[in-house]
Amino acid sequence: MIKFGYAPVVSRTLDLDSSDFSLRDELIREVPSYKKCIGCGGCTSTCSAHQHTEFSILRCNMLFRRGKYDVLEKELDKCMLCGKCLLVCPRNVNTRDMIIKMRLLVQHKNKKQ
Repeated sequence: MIKFGYAPVVSRTLDLDSSDFSLRDELIREVPSYKKCIGCGGCTSTCSAHQHTEFSILRCNMLFRRGKYDVLEKELDKCMLCGKCLLVCPRNVNTRDMIIKMRLLVQHKNKKQ
């Protein structure tokens, strides 16, 4: 058997049926522009925190949409709320309010558990 120095990637299947989307629905009620995000990554490319850490607004958005709240809380704390992302968003998503509301919802959810 020939070894090529790498192993096949294990499938990363997401079970969205078992995810809790109640917080996402609450965020949409609080920040309606959140629905308009297309995941272009413009917010992350201009982010001051991203330049100094591994923070990514796009990753936060994906974690939130998938219901991965336990990982999300530490990631959200890296945001400096500078507002640069607001200036470049092509869909006018209120990213600052989005991050603030995500923080509140995730903290509340994690305290309940």
